[in-house]
Amino acid sequence: MGYDKLQGTLDLLVLKVLTRGPQHGYGITLRVKQLSEDALRVEEGSLYPALHRMEQAGWIAPEWKASENNRRAKYYRLMPKGKKRLAEEQENWARVAEGVAKVLRYA
Repeated sequence: MGYDKLQGTLDLLVLKVLTRGPQHGYGITLRVKQLSEDALRVEEGSLYPALHRMEQAGWIAPEWKASENNRRAKYYRLMPKGKKRLAEEQENWARVAEGVAKVLRYA
């Protein structure tokens, strides 16, 4: 799988988490970990550059709000362009997963 597919996978995970509503970076990492039952971990070193890139692309928009522990945090919300991108990434992921499954089945 090329780098673009790996990068797309992180986008897919982040955008999907944001369909449930705005979330701050740490909340995104926790949600991915929780939903994947600890199988997936999003590292800060990957997440924050990805969030910045997605913000620049207009897929997400930031907003400063108070977090659960009453500290200022940057929350990200999904924008219409992000919903469109999510649909594209889900299609891409389905194709990749199907390809991997075929190799595992027939090789």
